[in-house]
Amino acid sequence: MTRYAFSVLGALALSALLAACAGKPQAPEWQLDAKGALDGAVDDYLKGHASAADAGFRTARSASTGTGRPDYVAQVELVRCAARVASLDFDDCPGYQALAQDATPAQRAYADYLYGRWQGLDSALLPEQHRAVATSGQVNGVADPLARLVAAGAALKAGRLTPEGIDGAVETASGQGWRRPLLAWLGVAAQRAEASGDAQALALLRRRIALASGER
Repeated sequence: MTRYAFSVLGALALSALLAACAGKPQAPEWQLDAKGALDGAVDDYLKGHASAADAGFRTARSASTGTGRPDYVAQVELVRCAARVASLDFDDCPGYQALAQDATPAQRAYADYLYGRWQGLDSALLPEQHRAVATSGQVNGVADPLARLVAAGAALKAGRLTPEGIDGAVETASGQGWRRPLLAWLGVAAQRAEASGDAQALALLRRRIALASGER
């Protein structure tokens, strides 16, 4: 299972959705079920295993709904939407939107960040690794690979992503073997190469796309 599902939310992560720390009481079973399912779902999603990912997200959501806490369920939905943003799948996070009125201020800020609504955004409410991105648009300094891709997707949606950020996103997805975001970011890079008239770069990118999509 990927270790990135909760790191992508950084400071937003609710303690109730994390395994108990050493020296503290064992976490309730629902927390462990939700975290395990969500970790696996994110990993499956990034690798392009759609059916398995959907099943994992449903399990994580079901485990968290047993608490009757909208903010806990919103957290699961935000993790799911962060993975989609990393893969440039912008659906405005409908699962979260249904819970937004009961979400925390930090969750609302993160949702705005994910979908490029940066005007007037209070970056202090964001996870620490995303705060500088919201002010500068620079994503390559984000240490965690998934968080870096999430930041790149958010910056692209906000119209703030640099060409270096696009290249960084391609290589991040490639280095992790994450097929879904890799294909999405290769597509963005190919559009940029085509627009600039760089035929050699475009040909290479198209070969990479064919390889990653199983056409070669």
